[in-house]
Amino acid sequence: MRILVVGGGYVGMYTALRLQRKLKQRLRSGDAEIVVVTPEPYMTYQPFLPEAAAGSISPRHVVVPLRRVLDHCTIVIGEAERIDHAKRTATVTTLATAEDGTGALEIGYDEIVIAPGSVSRTLPIPGLADFGIGFKTVEEAIGLRNHVIEQMDIASATRDPAIRDAALTFVFVGGGYAGVEALAELEDMARYTARYYHNIKPTDLRWILVEASDRILPEVGEAMGRYAVGELRGRSVDVRLETRLETCEDRVAVLSDGSRFPTRTLVWTAGVKPSPLLAATDLPLTERGRLRCTATLAVEGMPHAWAAGDAAAVPDLTAAEPGRETAPNAQHAVRQAKVLADNVLATLDGRPLTEYRHTYAGSVASLGLHKGVAHVYGRKLKGYPAWLMHRTYHLSRVPTFNRKARVLAEWTLAGLFKREIVSLGSLEHPRAEFELAAGGGPVAPQRPGTLPRPATSPDPSTPSSPSTPRGAGTPPAAGTSPGDGIRPGDSTPPGDGISPPPGTDGRPEDPPGGRPPRTPR
Repeated sequence: MRILVVGGGYVGMYTALRLQRKLKQRLRSGDAEIVVVTPEPYMTYQPFLPEAAAGSISPRHVVVPLRRVLDHCTIVIGEAERIDHAKRTATVTTLATAEDGTGALEIGYDEIVIAPGSVSRTLPIPGLADFGIGFKTVEEAIGLRNHVIEQMDIASATRDPAIRDAALTFVFVGGGYAGVEALAELEDMARYTARYYHNIKPTDLRWILVEASDRILPEVGEAMGRYAVGELRGRSVDVRLETRLETCEDRVAVLSDGSRFPTRTLVWTAGVKPSPLLAATDLPLTERGRLRCTATLAVEGMPHAWAAGDAAAVPDLTAAEPGRETAPNAQHAVRQAKVLADNVLATLDGRPLTEYRHTYAGSVASLGLHKGVAHVYGRKLKGYPAWLMHRTYHLSRVPTFNRKARVLAEWTLAGLFKREIVSLGSLEHPRAEFELAAGGGPVAPQRPGTLPRPATSPDPSTPSSPSTPRGAGTPPAAGTSPGDGIRPGDSTPPGDGISPPPGTDGRPEDPPGGRPPRTPR
């Protein structure tokens, strides 16, 4: 008997973990098998992504290694492309199938748990696909941190006021948890980092939050949402309510109120949508693309198929209005996973199923170091008490004692030592230096507005070999072009004390085959 779990997020990991504990004897005897198909070998605890971006937590401590936690399960690192429930098979591509060219695998199953989660929901806004930055994975969080510090480096070195203005303007679209917490933590981090730049003041940084509705953080209630707006505006964050992003072409964010902001940083956190995998199944979907489920977390009309979390439309039996569905959030996902696992076991043993019922406990949100809002069991908190509750709650919820201890240790050390302000963007292309040494030449085009590394002369005793740079022909990614405008009232930024070489206009030339410039993001 094989149970296939598609997805390694909250629902996938917690369901497999509970099944592993309950089926321990059958797994050891070989009577049962649990297979988990997931794109990454870890589960990301997403509430810690803003703190990881701000440097308060190490990135490796916001993820949980699945092979260690699910040591009695078979972990398949790959992508599920299709699910044919009529045949009880799932088509999966893995790293191995890509290497050996054998094609996708077909994995058969007796019971299937579908929990692929969600992906960022984008809109057909001109320029968004080219220049937008997401904030849903640990890679995106750390990449955004590196990007923000890098923009401060650019602003500190450039003599072009347009480039400086765009580099120090940060636009976040979406006033939910992800957008507000990411902006608040990064603003805290950047304001602290500015003290180490002799020609950048915290007031030079411009932060803009764009929200289409009339409030932010709706989960914490209207009163706490208004407090959050006041807290952010008190830190000079420009909060634009009932405003939409119209276009971001040419790296100029144009809002529905007519405002224009040249920017090299546009972070998109305006909601999520179900995984595209769901459309490649023969299972019933709702109008919003989620799996149609019963209160027992079984897919409607499909025996032996189960779903929960962001991918499932689960009836909310505790709601006053009939027909409402549970919110797609972590609080429901973790609790649904427990009920789902128990119902799978009940099906195997011929026992009756349990319906999912859960009264929403409330919400907590961080607004940066020592600041937050909370609305829990009817009680409203703000400021330091809310921030402390935010940390306490999520420390209790992050999986495994190992991660709890490491996160607590990092928080303790952060209170004793200064905040880290280092950008490690070079980690994204660790072979650049080696390829140069091997004669590969520059690996990527230079970012507009950045200073190249000093050129080095090739060794005349070493014959050069023709080769094509890895990055040749690759367009710059988000946040790589200078802005094309200046805010009204801005003046030329203070110089950095470096005079241009005689006979030049102060703009660096491309290195003629020397050390490669850093790779654009």
